[in-house]
Amino acid sequence: MTLLATTTSVEETRELAEAVSGLARPGDVVVLAGDLGAGKTAFVQGFGRGLGVTERITSPTFTLVHVYDEGRLPVHHLDVYRLDQLSEALDLGLAEMLDEGGVLLVEWGDAITPVLPQDLLEVRLTFGAGDDDRVLSMRTVGPAWAARLDPLAGILGPWVEA
Repeated sequence: MTLLATTTSVEETRELAEAVSGLARPGDVVVLAGDLGAGKTAFVQGFGRGLGVTERITSPTFTLVHVYDEGRLPVHHLDVYRLDQLSEALDLGLAEMLDEGGVLLVEWGDAITPVLPQDLLEVRLTFGAGDDDRVLSMRTVGPAWAARLDPLAGILGPWVEA
């Protein structure tokens, strides 16, 4: 099932993600997809803020992985844009990150879905009509996220156009 929401600023994208983070459980995977500049990192910033991360969240484009472990759940923030092969994603230690009981947020994650658990939330960000407008398409994959579909829809209410 896919849910659609619209934000009109970077801060609003962060607020939406912060609200969604309230549904996060240990071992969750959130795949972020979308064009360059669409708001993937802003989403992670809000999600982390919702989990209690106070450290500045930045894109791990060159380091591949940033870990923030000060909040309610550890946040493993990956950016796999620069990976050339799926095998490189396995070398990052995805299973170990999930075993730590944190949440895995993967920018450009649609490129490595074959090596990710098949229970995840996919967030696709696209540009909207205005310069700062974003459309977020959220799709649940697998039973754990599907079970949270109704609460997710409720959370997204303020960002859903009637």
